Amino acid sequence: MQVKSVFTDIKKVRLGALTAVVVGFVLFSAAASAVMRDRDGITLSLGLHSSSKPSAIVRKFRPIVSLLEKKMTERLGEPVRIRMQIAKTNQQGIEHLTNGKVDFSRFGPATYVEAKTANPTLQILAIESKNRTKIEHGIIATGLYSSIRSLSDLKGKSFAFGDEQSTSGRYKAQQFLLKHGVAAKDLSRYEYLGRHDVVGTKVGAGDFAAGAMAESAFRKLLGDGEKIRELARFPIVSTPWVSHSGIDPVIYSALKLCLLEMANDPALRPLEINGFLQGTNDDYQSVADAMSSNYQFFIGDQRQQVEWVLATSKNKPKKKNVASAEQ
Repeated sequence: MQVKSVFTDIKKVRLGALTAVVVGFVLFSAAASAVMRDRDGITLSLGLHSSSKPSAIVRKFRPIVSLLEKKMTERLGEPVRIRMQIAKTNQQGIEHLTNGKVDFSRFGPATYVEAKTANPTLQILAIESKNRTKIEHGIIATGLYSSIRSLSDLKGKSFAFGDEQSTSGRYKAQQFLLKHGVAAKDLSRYEYLGRHDVVGTKVGAGDFAAGAMAESAFRKLLGDGEKIRELARFPIVSTPWVSHSGIDPVIYSALKLCLLEMANDPALRPLEINGFLQGTNDDYQSVADAMSSNYQFFIGDQRQQVEWVLATSKNKPKKKNVASAEQ
């Protein structure tokens, strides 16, 4: 199935009419490449999003990056180095890939849908796997000693979401809440805090009654002693690793094969995965559906909402990231 048909609802609901100028910019910039070749070998750049502290992201990914460097060197027959480029936001991460600042990226599912909708030339390398499945989970967490025991108890309470383009931190979380009878209008206050660890910390401190985050972030916070507990969980498709079309086909193939060959290596443990699987655009249809129907979560809420904004738009309007009953 082509991306045009898979993600058509996203284009209709969120993008509107994408101008030829923007399309031209995206497709042109996708042809660029950050690959560097010199007498010392090949240098590639991996784009990552700072869903936690940047220093923590580097520590988390250093083992798998080192393993990938080793495998790529063996496969290509020349030294390969991979540097990590940390983006502050999902939107910046998309721009890094489409303008050639990085060669390949690890995107959240919703970020991938946004990026692929804007730039159909992006290519999935592989999808992270847990127990040989493409499904992982998002977590709705509340305070350890909170009186909240069910999702219905969230009505009239405050809620912390993650990044405005996050899968587990926004789109799938809001879809899940709505399915269980909790809409934006039912919350006394909600805010988009950006990082999963910030959501967990704020919930643990009692600044919010509950919040949404990725399960991996939730587990990390528990390990750090954060006073939170799981209230509910919801399924999401696993994380894709993506390259742009301008990358050398030989390097693309080597990256793809090296990722797919990884299995049960200690370097994968920090990501809480045991390998990678083949992936297609169809794997992300459920995420695209959640994004295109996201407006339903806000029906009846008179407060200003954070809307989905095309990351490559040069003149995107400024949006507030807070909604409260007092506004």
